Amino acid sequence: MLALRTVEIPHLSPRPQAAAPANCPDAALEVRLAHASLRRLESKEHVFCEGDPRIHVFRIEEGVVAVYKTLPDGRRQVIDFAYPGDLIGLGVLDEHVLSAQATCPAKVRCLSASALEHAAEADPNLALRLYKAVCQELAATRNLLVTVGQRSALERLASFLMMLHRRVGQESGGLVRLPMRRSDIADLLGLTIETVSRTITKLKVMGVIELRRGTEVRLVDLAQLTRLAEGA
Repeated sequence: MLALRTVEIPHLSPRPQAAAPANCPDAALEVRLAHASLRRLESKEHVFCEGDPRIHVFRIEEGVVAVYKTLPDGRRQVIDFAYPGDLIGLGVLDEHVLSAQATCPAKVRCLSASALEHAAEADPNLALRLYKAVCQELAATRNLLVTVGQRSALERLASFLMMLHRRVGQESGGLVRLPMRRSDIADLLGLTIETVSRTITKLKVMGVIELRRGTEVRLVDLAQLTRLAEGA
């Protein structure tokens, strides 16, 4: 399944939050997460692979995880990137239909999939939370189809950067991080690595972005980036 959105996280680390009220849809989930085991991952290490038994559901605590599908010819299509606060591994089948691989050192919480599903059967609030997550997943899938199927390389990369900006929030000052390889971005957007690199350079020459140290990118002209993302 795709990564299921929960909260917008700055700097790829969880934002401090108040405890969820008892009648909040997230309350039952948070209680279970508090007792879930923590697993540490190295860069490029898999959380799970396509075909593995679906024993656990995972919440990202730190780092970023690429959720992808391996095509019959061996190519990889990244479906989404999961960030801190996101759930991955939900589904109705006994096996994972996608793979999940850390793009950088990461930590995940491991929840029993069967226990979570049984709890949802008895807890309407938890069931509602998971239902909303599936709706968000469907919306993300539709957006990806439009991005890959109808947009130019410049529009695709602009849309990706705007998505990252929305996650970070206004307090970032337009600074976003790319804790994934350019090959990961290429596999998400349906481009080659060379095209991703050329397009990043083009955005820089246009004065839309600045490349900072390491994996940081500063979005200099958000208005222009928005227009490019919308194909205007």
